[in-house]
Amino acid sequence: MIESILATELLGLGPEIFGLFIVFGFMVGVFFGFFGMGGAFLVTPALLILGYPAPVAIGSSMTFVFGTAAIATMKHHDAGQVDYKLGALMFVGIIVGIELGSRLVFGLEVLGIANVVVGVAYVLLLAAIGVLFTRSALNTEDDDAGTDGNGNDGDGDDEVPAIARKIQSYEIPPMMTLADGSRASLWTISGVGGGVGLVSGFLGVGGGFVRMPAIYYVIGTSLAAAVGTSLFGGLMSGAIGAFTYGRAGVIDLGIVTALLVGSALGARIGSSATAYVDEDDVTIYFGLMLLVASVAVGIGELASWLSMPILDRLSFVLLVGSALFVCTVILYHGALAVRRTRGVPGSAGHGD
Repeated sequence: MIESILATELLGLGPEIFGLFIVFGFMVGVFFGFFGMGGAFLVTPALLILGYPAPVAIGSSMTFVFGTAAIATMKHHDAGQVDYKLGALMFVGIIVGIELGSRLVFGLEVLGIANVVVGVAYVLLLAAIGVLFTRSALNTEDDDAGTDGNGNDGDGDDEVPAIARKIQSYEIPPMMTLADGSRASLWTISGVGGGVGLVSGFLGVGGGFVRMPAIYYVIGTSLAAAVGTSLFGGLMSGAIGAFTYGRAGVIDLGIVTALLVGSALGARIGSSATAYVDEDDVTIYFGLMLLVASVAVGIGELASWLSMPILDRLSFVLLVGSALFVCTVILYHGALAVRRTRGVPGSAGHGD
C-alpha cells in the first residue's frame, strides 16, 4: 500500500487519472497498430481539455510519440522498409522545424494565448484530417465497382505517384540518390523535413499523417518505404521534441508512462486486427471520429472563453467517447472475423 502511494506521488498523478490515461493510451495504441498513425493528434487536445498548459500537453505528447515510434520503427526495420539515408537527410529540416515550432509555442505562452491558438489549430487540423479520411473511405467504396475480384485495379500500390515523378523531373542540385535508387533534390527533402518538424514542434504530434504522404507524394518513394521511413522520422521528431520540451522542464512523466503502458497493449491488438479486418470497413468511422474530436476541442475552447465547466466535461466526453466507439468497432469487427474463420482450414483473415 505504501509502495503504491509512493509510486503515485512519484508519477504525480492520482490513481483515477493514471488509469484514465492508460485506457486512453490503449485506444491510441489500437489506432496506431491498425492505421499506422501514432494518435498523438488526440493526446494533445485531450490534455488541453483537461486543463494542462499547452507546453506541458505538447511536450508530454512528443515524448509519447518517441516511445511509440521507437517500437514501430524496429518492426519496419525487420521488414526492410526504412530508408535511413532519407531519414538522415530529413533530420536537419526536422530539427529546425521543431525548434521554430517550440519557440512559437513558448512565445505564445508568454503572451498568454498559447492554449487558445493551439486549440484553434487543432480544431482545424482534426477537421481537415477527418474530412480527408471520410472522403477517402467514400471514394474507396465508389471505386470498388471498378476493381477486380481481389480489389485491385491493375495498378501497383507501391508505384511512385505521378505528382512525385513530376517533382523528381526538376533536378535542382544537389541531387541525392535514395536507398531504392530514385533521386530527389536535397531542397525537396529538407523542405519536407522542415515542414513536418514545424507541425510537430507546434502541435506536439509525430506528424505521421503529414510526413508519410509528403514522403510518398513529394519525395517519391515506394509506399512501404514511405510508411517505414515516416515512422523513423517520427522517432527523430519525438526525440528532438522530447529533448526540447524536456529541457524546459514541462514534460509530465506520469502522463507519458500511463499512455505508453496502455498503448503497448493496444498496438499489439490493433496490429493483430489488421489480419482480420478490412481497413475500409473502419476508415469512415475513424474519419467521423476526427470530425467529432474537432467539435470536442472547439467546445473545450468555448468552455474557456465562456467560463462554463460543463462544456469542458462535454468536450472530454465527446473526445474520449468517439475514440472509444471506433476502438470498439475495430475490436468488434476483429472478433466477428475471428469467429467466422475459426475452424475453417487455411483461413487466416483477409490479409493472407
